Amino acid sequence: MTYTAGSLIVATDYNGFVSTNGSNVNGIWSTGATTFGYGEAALSTVSAAATITASQWSTLNSKVSAMGSHQGTTITSRANPVVGDTITILANMNTDITSLTTNRGNAAASGAQTTTFSGTTSKTTDTGSGSAAWTITFTHTITWASANAARYFFNAGGRIKWETSKTSTGNLADAEWNDLANTLVGDIFITGGSAFGTQTIAASNYTGTTKSGGTGTPNTLATTTGWYNLLTTDTLIYKQFADTAPYTGQFIALNAKTAGTGTQLVLTTTWVDPGGSGTGSSDVITGGTATASPFTSFGTAPTTLVTLFVPSSTYLTSAAWGTPTIAAAVA
Repeated sequence: MTYTAGSLIVATDYNGFVSTNGSNVNGIWSTGATTFGYGEAALSTVSAAATITASQWSTLNSKVSAMGSHQGTTITSRANPVVGDTITILANMNTDITSLTTNRGNAAASGAQTTTFSGTTSKTTDTGSGSAAWTITFTHTITWASANAARYFFNAGGRIKWETSKTSTGNLADAEWNDLANTLVGDIFITGGSAFGTQTIAASNYTGTTKSGGTGTPNTLATTTGWYNLLTTDTLIYKQFADTAPYTGQFIALNAKTAGTGTQLVLTTTWVDPGGSGTGSSDVITGGTATASPFTSFGTAPTTLVTLFVPSSTYLTSAAWGTPTIAAAVA
């Protein structure tokens, strides 16, 4: 590469930074592919014989600065070229773009939480009969306008949040189910996954499936499984058992898969009681009041809630991930 101190700046230098080097601005900033791309408008390259203008260099420099600010990546402090002056090299440009490539899954800030959903996310009627086994199945489908919109969401620092709640009482099994749903389980965040390693988003670290809070030790926690690791068939990413006899066989489990040719994330949650709790106990649990949309607080009924945090659009102003929707159902 000719881009060194004292050398003539040529079109190949500029085009390399824009789109032709292994690490380049458009690969992160624009459409990209798989784990690359925020969905912003691409910078144009120039013809081989063109003279690179101060405006073009300033635009390139501004995009590098914007990506650094979005990610929280420290880049070299440099002034934009000024029209009429001789344009000198912008120091460490290649090094900075390489750092931005490495940190492309990070985000210094988070966007707003989406708490609106359609359908039903609570089981408001009692479940079970005597000591018989039972299962409640909650299904949540997050849908983006396109597969690219889904990519931009996870690439730019979007997160899916999953949590459970139950406070209703009236049956013997309620106390342990309330403990499982409210105390042991905690919150699960789904992010991009192992393709990014650890993503630092709004000062917290995420690895794909990340547990936050909850006092229980999971039977299953697929820490490095995120959006880019999922298949079109279910993958078990989280499972937590109860901790008090005679209910230690009951559990809450979360499965995830993609659907709609990369436009959907489907989360299937099962609350499972194997039955047979024995004399003096019961496997029936109480329903209660529903959790409403938009979410502000939990009702008392068994509930699995899915919300999401869109990426920050402070620097990614096109918000190319669009407006994902959440549909819920209970069976």
